[in-house]
Amino acid sequence: MIHTIRVTSGQEKIIAEILMKKARAEKLDVYSIVHVENVKGYLFVEANDENTLVKLIQKVKHVKGFLKRAVTVQEIENLVKAEKQPTLIIEPGDTVEMSSGPFKGERAKVIKLDEAKDEITVELVEVAVPIPVTVKSKMVRLFQKAGAGDD
Repeated sequence: MIHTIRVTSGQEKIIAEILMKKARAEKLDVYSIVHVENVKGYLFVEANDENTLVKLIQKVKHVKGFLKRAVTVQEIENLVKAEKQPTLIIEPGDTVEMSSGPFKGERAKVIKLDEAKDEITVELVEVAVPIPVTVKSKMVRLFQKAGAGDD
């Protein structure tokens, strides 16, 4: 059965490693521990029964508990598929609007894309001295494509 445990958001990877070490040390029947990147604050543990899960998470820091209902493999597959959504097609020269962070609402021109790190380097438009700022791609939304609306 696959169980869902609640953990402190941002600590998923570390807690998964701690739980795997504990499962090996105590020889618990835990087959896998999965951390899905886009599901914050939860880990999925494949174990024989609920008692094994309780022994596993007992006295582990940052573990807040577990959900009573077991999860199916199909439900986890849907979560993993949701992560691979097509990213916005933003290219250098496009104008974007900052959707979060300290520059929220500001418009900026895209200078450089780093797809490996999922980052975009932009130059704010409405400032006295243009300063390049690197932000995560999910912090911006496309405002205007390069070349569109140039009259």
